Amino acid sequence: QVQLVESGGGLVQPGGSLRLSCTASRSIFSTDVMGWYRQAPGKERELVATISSIRSTNYADSVKGRFTISRDSAKSTVYLQMNGLKAEDTAVYCCNLRRTIDSYWGQGTQVTVST
Repeated sequence: QVQLVESGGGLVQPGGSLRLSCTASRSIFSTDVMGWYRQAPGKERELVATISSIRSTNYADSVKGRFTISRDSAKSTVYLQMNGLKAEDTAVYCCNLRRTIDSYWGQGTQVTVST
């Protein structure tokens, strides 16, 4: 079992920035795929970004150019730098770790973009 703990969410004005962190309770393997997903009220969960062991990244079209995902395997942590935040980015952001056939989720951190 792997526990994932997110942090860094909060309230920010439109155009602002936040950096989310997700730390795993155990070491991240080189083959693990880490990712961030989000779920807004009344909507389905959607992919935000993923990063593979070879640092290959994938982003939702809605966040390309504004969000950056990165990972520090030594710290068992994945980050999501969010710039140029918009009201439509408001959601609960959850961290995910995929390891072969297993998938682990964090509890999520709330991001609210509002004046």
